[in-house]
Amino acid sequence: MSDPAARLFVGPRGGRISTGVLRRATHWDEVVAKLGFDHLRRHDLRHTGLTWFADAGVPLHRLQKIAGHTDPRITQRYLHPDTEALIGDGKLLSAHLRSPSGPQLRVVGS
Repeated sequence: MSDPAARLFVGPRGGRISTGVLRRATHWDEVVAKLGFDHLRRHDLRHTGLTWFADAGVPLHRLQKIAGHTDPRITQRYLHPDTEALIGDGKLLSAHLRSPSGPQLRVVGS
């Protein structure tokens, strides 16, 4: 991003916020240690945020813009669907396939 006005958060002088400043300002290391999530990185929050946006129905092309990615494939790597939601999706498909209004399956060649 070359346009500083496009940044969601800026440093005290209007530019990028350095990793060190962010770590100290948020007391990141102490907070994650106290919560028992020593393995958690701030970048993981970016993955979580983009996944939540996607779960809320925000289309990929807008997620790409939010993330500042030039390639939608990169944005897709950030998305981690909830396992329970995926199981629910499979159940929806199964119910649809079993219903009278579902697709009519035909065996080809018989």
